[in-house]
Amino acid sequence: MQVPEQYAIFPVINATLNGTSAVLLLVGRNFIKRGRMAAHRAVMLAALVTSSLFLISYLYYHAHVGSVRFQGQGWSRPLYFSILISHTILAAVIVPLVIITLSRALRERFDRHRAIARWTFPLWLYVSVTGVVIYFMLYHLFAS
Repeated sequence: MQVPEQYAIFPVINATLNGTSAVLLLVGRNFIKRGRMAAHRAVMLAALVTSSLFLISYLYYHAHVGSVRFQGQGWSRPLYFSILISHTILAAVIVPLVIITLSRALRERFDRHRAIARWTFPLWLYVSVTGVVIYFMLYHLFAS
């Protein structure tokens, strides 16, 4: 499927937002490990904003373009769909986890925040990174 020209920039924007979220998550984790709570809070809120902008952009794009068919053949198909399925499932799971994690931090329930952040962080990072991988596989590596 050929993406209409007016929407062609959206996959790049979406991958950039996902990649930015991943970097912000790593920076935020580094800040909290070093005890820099204010910096951690600011960077994690930036990651939340970046991921939210991604979600809005992604939904807008697919509402106008629909599905984009994966063009790869052979070994790449099961690899792509394995990544896509795990990404999609965890993307649905991560939304409530992020909300709960953020809520606990904002209410200064840091013991409970840490307990769930141990799960939220790696899953959110996985979703962000695999979003970029999916973009490259779909629009660059195996595009016709």
